[in-house]
Amino acid sequence: MTAKVPKTTNATRPSTKGPYPFRTAWFLLLLGINFLVAAYYFHILV
Repeated sequence: MTAKVPKTTNATRPSTKGPYPFRTAWFLLLLGINFLVAAYYFHILV
């Protein structure tokens, strides 16, 4: 006896567009600010 597996639907298929573009933009912005603060802290800037 085997288990019946339902076919994949749109909810379970991976999407083709890039994941989380808004989240990625915030990540890059905050990372840049973090490096700026680190450079100021270690007296690389000013």
